Amino acid sequence: METYGRFRCPLLFLSEMVDLSIILYKIAQALPGFLLAIVVHEWAHGYMALKFGDDTAQRAGRLTLNPVAHIDLMGTVIFPLIGVVLGWAVIGWAKPVPVDSRNFKPKEADKAIFWVSFAGPLSNLILGVLSAFGVAAAALYLPQSSGFYAPVISALKYSVFINFLLCVFNLIPLPPLDGSKMVASFMGYNLRAKYLSIQAYTPMIFMGIIALSMMGISTIGWILAPAIGFGSYLEGFFLQLLGA
Repeated sequence: METYGRFRCPLLFLSEMVDLSIILYKIAQALPGFLLAIVVHEWAHGYMALKFGDDTAQRAGRLTLNPVAHIDLMGTVIFPLIGVVLGWAVIGWAKPVPVDSRNFKPKEADKAIFWVSFAGPLSNLILGVLSAFGVAAAALYLPQSSGFYAPVISALKYSVFINFLLCVFNLIPLPPLDGSKMVASFMGYNLRAKYLSIQAYTPMIFMGIIALSMMGISTIGWILAPAIGFGSYLEGFFLQLLGA
């Protein structure tokens, strides 16, 4: 049985240590987009698996948009809070969705694995586009004198940021990220087993990336920067589309 969504991209809060009121404001600003991104991501995996005949996620109570069903104490609560307090990268993830590929029809197994894996990042891509549209609409139609203007814009911008970040990060073909399962779906059994066995070394690979980042070599930034830039581009595109 596989699980989807075990590793999740860093949710970046690049700020200095601040007082409690600022911390609470940042949590309130990020929480809607963060929860929506990870919950819909996991739901999408389970929903696509159900479409291909596997009801494991449904039977486990995971085919729901209720955040409570997807919360992982460490990944959804403790790690994000530590990041907010310390002002560095916050690692956040939801509880992995169980998927049993043995329930897929043999002739459709590879196709099912691809689409079940892709469903999570695709959901984040869609949410990112909708959030970018929301930023543009709010900027144009919410009165700037309103007390809701700044918080709504900030929350939507964070939703754009986190959804595109999660989409790109999870497409990296490094086991057990979703991208690796998509790539593995095109491989034969023996090659797939060898490829997915890289998962045992993934923690060390991430530690190496973190070490390089501390040395000023931001390898992961080279991959994720285009996602952030694309989000900003979309916000501008929708502003023009709506007649700004």
